[in-house]
Amino acid sequence: MTPAMLASFERLLALLDEPESIPVLAPLIQREIHYRLLQSDQASRLRQITSVDGQGYRIAKAIDWLKLNYTSALRVDDLAARVQMSTPTFHHHFRQLTAMSPLQYQKWLRLNEARRLMLNEHQDVSSAAFKVGYESPSQFSREYSRLFGVPPRGYCGVARAGVATSIRT
Repeated sequence: MTPAMLASFERLLALLDEPESIPVLAPLIQREIHYRLLQSDQASRLRQITSVDGQGYRIAKAIDWLKLNYTSALRVDDLAARVQMSTPTFHHHFRQLTAMSPLQYQKWLRLNEARRLMLNEHQDVSSAAFKVGYESPSQFSREYSRLFGVPPRGYCGVARAGVATSIRT
């Protein structure tokens, strides 16, 4: 992230304070961000991801599918076939692009969504676990603790208390 790119993102976010300017200025700022990304040291990786016939594009399609279907049971062989890749090639490119295996990525999606459900929609641990595709609340709690460093009940209680305290002050 360069200072110029950060400034572009800040200008884009600042448009939220001027909704009437969004239709005119947002496309221009987005274009600037695209330009800066293509001038960055990550340009070759971005070109690889967006090239329709490239492996990166196929992995991006798999990620999109995972985001829409994270609650479903995942068979990596089926997902690799869905994006027309062999399983070993799929694993290699997926890990290269995300620094995770497909199963780890699905778990990450599930746990973050469960966290959102517990914090924002005040769902209990078991309900959130089942809603995001876990069959066992105890397995969910173990994986949640491993990812976030605290058990789900503990984190949500502390987070809600922090929000309540900040609202009162």
